Amino acid sequence: MNNIDWSKLGFSYIKTNTMVCSRYKEGRWSPVESCTDDRITLDSLSASLHYGVECFEGLKAFYGKDGKIRIFRPEENARRLIRSAAYLGIEAPSEEMFLGMVLRAVSENKDFIPPYGSRASLYIRPLLIGVGPQLGVKPSSETFFSVLVNPVGAYAGGIDDPARAVIAREYDRAAPHGSGSYKVGGNYAASLYAGMQAGKAGYQAVLYLDPKEHKYIDEFSSSNFFAVKGNTYITPYSETILPSITNKSLCQLAEYLGMKVERRAIPTEELASFDETGECGTAVVITPVSVIEDKPSIQAAPTVVYSYKNAGAPGTKSRKLYDKITGIQYGEEPDIFGWCTVY
Repeated sequence: MNNIDWSKLGFSYIKTNTMVCSRYKEGRWSPVESCTDDRITLDSLSASLHYGVECFEGLKAFYGKDGKIRIFRPEENARRLIRSAAYLGIEAPSEEMFLGMVLRAVSENKDFIPPYGSRASLYIRPLLIGVGPQLGVKPSSETFFSVLVNPVGAYAGGIDDPARAVIAREYDRAAPHGSGSYKVGGNYAASLYAGMQAGKAGYQAVLYLDPKEHKYIDEFSSSNFFAVKGNTYITPYSETILPSITNKSLCQLAEYLGMKVERRAIPTEELASFDETGECGTAVVITPVSVIEDKPSIQAAPTVVYSYKNAGAPGTKSRKLYDKITGIQYGEEPDIFGWCTVY
């Protein structure tokens, strides 16, 4: 057993029992192993170190009201990892192998799953990296796949702690026809500098515009954007946005709850007409955004400030969607879509 204070969990590293791993070499995967050491050994000329040949996933496991463990939509993560790996030209585990390793990692570390009632979870990080030594800029013929876990609380803010966001017109997170819709590390590296500048200026989130015209909402640094207008759930459509599994789930829930769902281009001017806005993703679930400031640069004075009702608290629709999705994850609501792997 561990001595973690579940009430004080953040989003920082905690040593767990094992990570589960396998290596692809010479056309086959090695037997899956459980390693008690979180460190890995790889060649100094590995493509992941020099050329960013790596992709990853993020999902969660929960202890439910009934005492059972629930993993939220792991099949979707498996498919997204396979898609990212194909973009990088590297071998990915099959969906079956992915799911088996996730289940094994959760089982071997189940004493690190926060107890029901803590509103915390076990974050699961599947990681796929190119490890073969090479000098040329090309896909790696050898890959290393691991599944690590870490107990976590809120990533940033949370449903009851709305964020202030800034539109960073001087920076782009992704390029047109580039890697923006794939879960690769380079996309996150591209957001770090703007995020640091925004933090110094007192913002909790950076909202990026489409990189081609800078006219339409794209996404936040590590989460999707959504808005509520009347009884409509609106989220951007763009080829440079990562397809969020949480956002996909919220769209389905919104329709189930009788809301209209629109996935389309959102011009920045439309921000003035929304009732609620927020960011959504595995780590944050939903963090409401109470203020969005549009600026030519992060350090400049805002040209437009968008403020939303219920500032200081989540909007009514955001709260309803949050309660529904987390209720499914914790076994408090019927899993009407069959999303959870339960054991």
